[in-house]
Amino acid sequence: MPDQARIVVVEDTLSLARVYQDYLRADGHKVEHVVNGRDAIKRLRSDPPDVLVLDLILPDMDGREVLRAAHQAAPECKVVVITAHGSVNIAVEAMRDGAWDFLLKPFTADKLRVTVSDALEGRAAVNDTGKKTDSENITDEMYFDIIGGSDTMHDIYRIIENAAPSRATVFITGESGTGKELAAEAIHRRSERVNEPFIPLNCGAIPKDLMESEIFGHVKGAFTGAVIDREGAAHRAAGGTLFLDEICEMDLDLQTKLLRFIQTGTFQKVGGSSIESVDVRFVCATNRDPLEEVRAGRFREDLYYRLHVIPLHMPPLRDRDDDILQIANFYLQRFTREEGRDFQRFSPDVAALFARYAWPGNIRQLQNIIRNIVVLNNGTEVTMSMVPRPVNSGTDEERFGSGSIEAPPPHPVVSNGLEDAGRFWEGDPDALAFLAGARNLRNDTEAHHMDTTSAPAPAMIGADGRFAMASMPAGLPMDSRYAGIKPLWLVEKQAIEEAIARCGGSIPRAADALGVSPSTIYRKKQAWEENEAK
Repeated sequence: MPDQARIVVVEDTLSLARVYQDYLRADGHKVEHVVNGRDAIKRLRSDPPDVLVLDLILPDMDGREVLRAAHQAAPECKVVVITAHGSVNIAVEAMRDGAWDFLLKPFTADKLRVTVSDALEGRAAVNDTGKKTDSENITDEMYFDIIGGSDTMHDIYRIIENAAPSRATVFITGESGTGKELAAEAIHRRSERVNEPFIPLNCGAIPKDLMESEIFGHVKGAFTGAVIDREGAAHRAAGGTLFLDEICEMDLDLQTKLLRFIQTGTFQKVGGSSIESVDVRFVCATNRDPLEEVRAGRFREDLYYRLHVIPLHMPPLRDRDDDILQIANFYLQRFTREEGRDFQRFSPDVAALFARYAWPGNIRQLQNIIRNIVVLNNGTEVTMSMVPRPVNSGTDEERFGSGSIEAPPPHPVVSNGLEDAGRFWEGDPDALAFLAGARNLRNDTEAHHMDTTSAPAPAMIGADGRFAMASMPAGLPMDSRYAGIKPLWLVEKQAIEEAIARCGGSIPRAADALGVSPSTIYRKKQAWEENEAK
């Protein structure tokens, strides 16, 4: 850290600016002040400071414009953004845009000084005492039970560091298997509630008729089978953290009662008459898009805004290239010890394969694959022959686009040529006709894309089940004469759905039959589902 660091504070409220300056000058820093974004950008271009303390709400522009200017004009300058409690989601977006850290108003002098000192030294966030936390729990490569030292994960850790001391609700999103519960536990363990209970509750794993009792408890005789009084998760989490996983699976009627509980801190047991009061910090998670659930009427809008105070998105494993092998090695060592095996490393080709694979099941899939390898094999090095499908499938399309683990078929699904369509289709004339028609459709579609000057020829399904391209006079508008012609996208959708059905639901096999990659089918299915939802 420089002996006398140069710091610029961008704050339009003069009283606050003076306070920030006094705090930072106490550490011997040279601190200057500008009142708007325009002057801040000028300073960044002419004489960039070591640290820019930036209020995101400015009179002349959005503070994120200053952040972007800092990234372009002074990439070495660390930016610490300041935001009010109600706009914390903007601060999270700023972190993703390159901010080093953020502070929530109000904050203490120590918090400001430690955060700026941390930025100057270029290290991960520290606690309010300015000391590193327990090295057993937090290192450059691991944050409590979350493994990963990539820049993406360090951004996540900084958000947790700032959010943990607050009472504000944290809403964690991310695909299945990305570590949402581990993030919730880390928030609890970094908070002042660390010595109180952390109670997880999976809203998707409990029947809706029992869910109210699981959260709030019940009294004896409240319903059939309620032979004794029972405390719910809300009572057990008193003083600590209640983690509601898969919150979007909760029934709408129960969402109403949960909203009241969050607002008032009080609840009634099922069948009870007395009001109980508890102090609970809420953290929730979902693998869905919560806003889309609100739009679809499956999630209450008022509950969404009550819960969605500090958003935290756990990235999929495919976006964490630097972490994949680190996580794989961690679990290889753990499972090797547990199973009494001799594995020490991955071969270079396996390491390259793991780094390139899409991991649609994220960390959970990676764990299962490594457990499979360790249980069924032994040696000092994991080789390609030990890696199961679909990670080590016969084609790049299955390797890098498939999404489910399945046993390998006893023979090739299809071949590359029409003259030998593969034993999977042998003896099935309808299937062979479908395969030929599907490939003709693909070739005709590719030819259409290469010739954009002619009008598109709509696809038809003939009486024999094969695909054919109907002729249409070029330049004629669509009218009733062509009402029976199916749009190309619909024919494509039907072809893909029929291929999946004929392949027993296997998208990789259907993709091989159609001559496309599985990821193409996944993308198209997602697009169809989104259009149908609208």
